[in-house]
Amino acid sequence: MLTITSLKRSLTTLHKMASKPVIVICGTTGVGKSKLGIELALALSRGSVNHPYRGAKIINADSMQVYAGMDVITNKVPFEERCGVEHLLMDYKEPGEQLTGPEWIKDAMNAIEEVHQRNEIPIVVGGTSYWIQHLIFPERMASLEKLGEPTSQQTGPPPYSENFTKALAALPPEMLDLFHNLPQQAPNADDAPTMAHNLHDLLMALDPLVAQRWHWRDGRKVLTSLRIIEENHQLASEVIKEQSRGMPKPRYRTLCFWLYAKPDVLKPRLDERVDQMIEQGLLNEIRTLKAIASAAVNENQSPLFEGAASSSSNKRFDYTLGIYQAIGYKEFHQYLSSPSPDENVFREAVEQMKLGTRRYAKRQVAWLRNKLLPSVNAANADIKTENGVLMVPMFLLDATELGEAWKSNVHDVANKITTRFLEEKPLPDPLTLSSTASEMLTVREKPTDPLEVLVANQRRICEICTIDTAQPFLVDGGLWETHLRSRNHRYMTGKGRQRRGRPLEDPCEISIGNNTENS
Repeated sequence: MLTITSLKRSLTTLHKMASKPVIVICGTTGVGKSKLGIELALALSRGSVNHPYRGAKIINADSMQVYAGMDVITNKVPFEERCGVEHLLMDYKEPGEQLTGPEWIKDAMNAIEEVHQRNEIPIVVGGTSYWIQHLIFPERMASLEKLGEPTSQQTGPPPYSENFTKALAALPPEMLDLFHNLPQQAPNADDAPTMAHNLHDLLMALDPLVAQRWHWRDGRKVLTSLRIIEENHQLASEVIKEQSRGMPKPRYRTLCFWLYAKPDVLKPRLDERVDQMIEQGLLNEIRTLKAIASAAVNENQSPLFEGAASSSSNKRFDYTLGIYQAIGYKEFHQYLSSPSPDENVFREAVEQMKLGTRRYAKRQVAWLRNKLLPSVNAANADIKTENGVLMVPMFLLDATELGEAWKSNVHDVANKITTRFLEEKPLPDPLTLSSTASEMLTVREKPTDPLEVLVANQRRICEICTIDTAQPFLVDGGLWETHLRSRNHRYMTGKGRQRRGRPLEDPCEISIGNNTENS
């Protein structure tokens, strides 16, 4: 039972966490996040008479760098370049071992607490912005607590919600059987399209609002939504609605640095880095990963299995996820699998890896600008410290130019802002740091409430781009206008005119995809 005393104790703990400082360095791949993290940590090691902190540790927030070894494919800073700065949550998982966002958040919170106990500053550095956002802002990830695990106020399984009871009763027998026998592993849409469709159809029948958010090929997300329903005895949309009550308060007083480089400069820099990775032994690391996966699959007859009972019974391994999704692994699969490697295949693999890296950088910018930044702005508008200082100040540092420009635009600016942040002194207006900062930090207001985001990003069926009605072409609702302007859509519009004899300027037929036949 939750008593007044325990409630006060919980609120005191939250207040203490929120008053402690954390520094976050985020941004795209290849902009120098690790470099700045090490520079700030070294500066903080000298201490200050105006704040109690001396020293810092870096907490890795890159979902690939958590895996031991494989330093080239994951772009880890070489040990000798870390200048003695300790890096936590790096190299602590085995290749193939699963690590979810909620698990990393729990590990990161424990690491932050340990660093604070030493009167040091935790510097969270990485490009997995999804993890970083949910570390800063709690209660926005439906699976953060272990699903199905009773809370301190819960003595048995959660009660069935009325909506869940009605949806369950309306399921046909074959869907009900599937719901009670969900697969352990999400199906691969290429290898098992029928199961992927069946799971999406089941989610559509139970919870259309959530089902319309996911593509039928998003097997992991579809299965996760179904497990949330199964374990909570509520619709996933009901869980999200509960999370939407009120603006979440940041866990920590957080200083965010977003390192940014202009695309025309970043693109050749990323291409050059791929070439350097190949020179440094990328292909040997991929061969090692393939050998590890092959040996594990041969021994266990499955790419997914539980850890060996001898020591790691709580570990989960999947040799299709984690580091096996690192850019470069699938791109070189054909080349490394061929008994007689072809030079043309090699060159194509290199180009595909460069293309994949550039696309990943674009997605990272989109997440920061469209997801993290609106949440930061909403939190800052709602909450300030007792001194009137923003709880989550966010600064964009222009890392387009290197050399002396790095020192003046990034290093010096970050050090000055960090010092004032730790001393709880007024900070400069983020929009005034540079013209790039003013441009990138100015965004139109976007919804941050989880339910509003869910509705705004529901998938739409593009009838023009759909070739097979059994597998409709689905577009994220937030990217609909971008899709209409895309080269692929314009090309298909022309083909559609030829097939149907209608003019190019006819609007695309839009469907929300709210029936199971077309989803």
